Amino acid sequence: MTQPSLSATVPAGTPSPGGRPARARRVLRVVAVVSCLPYLSLKSAWIAGSHLGIPAGSPLLEHRAQLVVANGLTVAMDGAVIVLVLLLTRPWGLRVPAWLLALPMWTATGLLAPVMTGYPLQLLVGALGGSVNRAADTGHEPFLDEWVFAVVYTGFIVQGLTLGTLFVLYARDRWGQLWRGRLRELPASGVGPAQRATAVAAAVLALVPAGAHLLWACGGTAGLSAGRAAHRTADFHVLEALDAVFLLSAVAGAVLLAFRRGPALPVRVPLALAWVGSGATACWGGWLSLAGLGGSDDLAGRPTGLMSLTYAGQMIVGLLVITVAARFLAERSTRAKRPA
Repeated sequence: MTQPSLSATVPAGTPSPGGRPARARRVLRVVAVVSCLPYLSLKSAWIAGSHLGIPAGSPLLEHRAQLVVANGLTVAMDGAVIVLVLLLTRPWGLRVPAWLLALPMWTATGLLAPVMTGYPLQLLVGALGGSVNRAADTGHEPFLDEWVFAVVYTGFIVQGLTLGTLFVLYARDRWGQLWRGRLRELPASGVGPAQRATAVAAAVLALVPAGAHLLWACGGTAGLSAGRAAHRTADFHVLEALDAVFLLSAVAGAVLLAFRRGPALPVRVPLALAWVGSGATACWGGWLSLAGLGGSDDLAGRPTGLMSLTYAGQMIVGLLVITVAARFLAERSTRAKRPA
């Protein structure tokens, strides 16, 4: 007799009596796809040459080639969300190799989670009378009309909620046995020295980017570019603190998994911390590092050495943490396949 293995699956969307789960997933699928359309339409219009939502004098209009390339990349990324939604709700999605699903889902989680938390916080700061990152508060020329942010970020939040829900349902059906139980029930033999060393390395390396984000969140300007320091708004401090929270969440998840701390915790808690935290830190660290390589016409706006080190550091920390989580899941999957 054997335990359920990674290959033992329950079809995504398999209905219970009355077919409610299947209907719910179909609704979520429709909502997710529809939420992508405004963003895809807006970006496609810009690629075609439209200035919809771009005010006259916007810096975006100064570099037509870069605008097309950047928008083409983001259109492909948001289009991938639709592919993921179909994969998570159609029978053929169950035949996709685990890594081929997990990698884009982890990336989508990492890119969407900071938007889903950060944009509501920006709205709250503005509602309480604080300054936010817009032309009227920063003194910069506006590069997009205000309504664009509302449309785009609202769409991202809906995408994140629907895509995340569909992934949890899919993963529960296909791999639910891998995160059942509590940490105290896990065998100590399942953790090797390499896994613990990776978690420790992530924790040590996180000190620099977490320290920088906390410094900037508390009002410090050391290491910030002159332009960024001069045009900080109230929500800047909140978002910097949020970056530190994602970093610390990632490290906490890795340490809990590698050292079996918090024995009463359900296994899904450190897994969720590692998954979301590592995705947010690695993906946004990589995105900001890539943006920094592009340079800026404004010398005062170019990232400093500490800013670049912070972005690169959080990207490395995120990759180390997701390595710990992946190794943990692989070990549990292997054990599940062994004869009882």
